[in-house]
Amino acid sequence: MNKLLTIIILIFLPVFFLLKSVEINTFNKGFYLESFQKYDVIETTDMDLQDLSNITDNLFSYLKDESDETILKSNFNEREILHMKDVKKLFKYGFILKNTLFILSLFAIIILIANKDSKSMGKRIFYGTFVWWGLITLIFVLITINFNKCFTYFHLIFFDNDLWVLNPNTDLLIQMLPQKFFIDIFQNIVLLFLGLLVILQVIGYIFMKKGKDNKWKSY
Repeated sequence: MNKLLTIIILIFLPVFFLLKSVEINTFNKGFYLESFQKYDVIETTDMDLQDLSNITDNLFSYLKDESDETILKSNFNEREILHMKDVKKLFKYGFILKNTLFILSLFAIIILIANKDSKSMGKRIFYGTFVWWGLITLIFVLITINFNKCFTYFHLIFFDNDLWVLNPNTDLLIQMLPQKFFIDIFQNIVLLFLGLLVILQVIGYIFMKKGKDNKWKSY
């Protein structure tokens, strides 16, 4: 039972970290404003930074389900809005999954500590986390080698239509968020995720060295 609970932690908690990292970076307005200036979005869209800032606020509000699609109609065309509806649905399920994984992970940790199996838990977490290091390194290398291909596969997996294929000459959404923006945000997501993974591994190491073991062997 204790081993199963530890496996749950090793799978669920890092996925929670990944989803949390996506959430934090997606709603980091400062990153967007920096990107607008870095990639000449102001010139491309013929808008000033304040206008772009307001549109970004509207996008955040919509994705957080604080407003409906009417908030997008003044700036985006029908195809863009339909795509954002798909994105919003993806975020909705992502938020639900993130919160569920956190609750289940916390529940498993509490049980293991209550069972006085914190030392074994720490050992499994410390060494098990290396699997995630290998996996994220592989994914990072693959995406770095061919971002376009991976970006396309991502959309084919998570969307059942081609609304995500936008025209950079006419569609504001792709003008505001060019490919280089997604490369940067992907790197930020990975870096934050790895930072959280380090914290998890350090905590596992502390439990491994200072935790308590159940004197009864668990199966």
